[in-house]
Amino acid sequence: MKNKSGIVVLSFPFAAGVAAAALLNAPQTCAAASSATSAIFLLLCITSSKRCPGTLQALFLCLGAMCWSTSALLPPPARPAPSPAMDALCGMIDSAAFPGEHSGAIIKALLTGRRDALDAGTTAAFRRSGASHILALSGLHLGVIYLCLRRLLAPMGNYLPARILRSIVTVGLCGFYTLATGASPSIVRAFLFILIHEAGRYAPGRRHAPISTLCTALTIQLLLRPDLISSAGFQLSYLAMLGITLLFPRLEAWYPDTGRPDPMRKIWKAAALSLSCQAFTAPAAWFHFRSFPPYFLITNLIALPLTEIIIICAIATLVLVATGINPHALATACGTLVQALEFCLETIATL
Repeated sequence: MKNKSGIVVLSFPFAAGVAAAALLNAPQTCAAASSATSAIFLLLCITSSKRCPGTLQALFLCLGAMCWSTSALLPPPARPAPSPAMDALCGMIDSAAFPGEHSGAIIKALLTGRRDALDAGTTAAFRRSGASHILALSGLHLGVIYLCLRRLLAPMGNYLPARILRSIVTVGLCGFYTLATGASPSIVRAFLFILIHEAGRYAPGRRHAPISTLCTALTIQLLLRPDLISSAGFQLSYLAMLGITLLFPRLEAWYPDTGRPDPMRKIWKAAALSLSCQAFTAPAAWFHFRSFPPYFLITNLIALPLTEIIIICAIATLVLVATGINPHALATACGTLVQALEFCLETIATL
């Protein structure tokens, strides 16, 4: 980590404080102890004439514990109600008549996060091949939607008012999608990344640092929902992004970019991305699920590109359906891709 100041050095102690309080699981005791300790550290920070990074880190450690303890004393948040927008989207997917026995159910899972239409065999194939994360809405899905929105709105131009309006529309639509799909921890993390990235476009002189974006999103999400610290989805989402931020650039550099088209480098880049995520998420995945997908590299090299293309094709098909056009050829192509994805994962699951 080159950036040794600001949010980077404060967010991890804050998260550690939340985690420590969750492990102790004594809200009233933790709240009282961390409140008193935080007051002492705050007084030390105010009275000190020099910068005290160690004191600030200790302060944020205590604040994290107090944040979790305070939230633990409150009633748990209500479960999100079913979204009418997602109900309408599921209806459009049914009306598009994607070919393939399970194509519609898989597309529903990819776009809405609803997996109730999937049969046990399909779900098992995704799980055994190590592709369960594809069915759970995450940064992959929202990232594809974000890129589609950016390209669709590109004709607005690059003047400052147009860029601001484009950012507002993009963030607004991504936020609506996040809420409509139930705001799972991983997709909220992805939305915070988008929000911070778009806001950073209009901060003159600010250098984009991926680790700072990750730490800012981590702190915001834990401030809003400290109880997420024990969620498997939350842990895996941030561990995957930590691997991409810290390990992926080093692995990618092993195959230098020559500036010429190189298919092998693209394959290595995809493999490095998969290895980076798996290296950081494997311990947490084993702790929560007692499983490890041995063929994760093959699965991700095949499934991730296919999934991105399927999401784009499905969105284009549904947009045309919404305008009253019957995109039979596009729906057929999308259904064929889904069947290819299903066949590949079933084959990998039998290895």
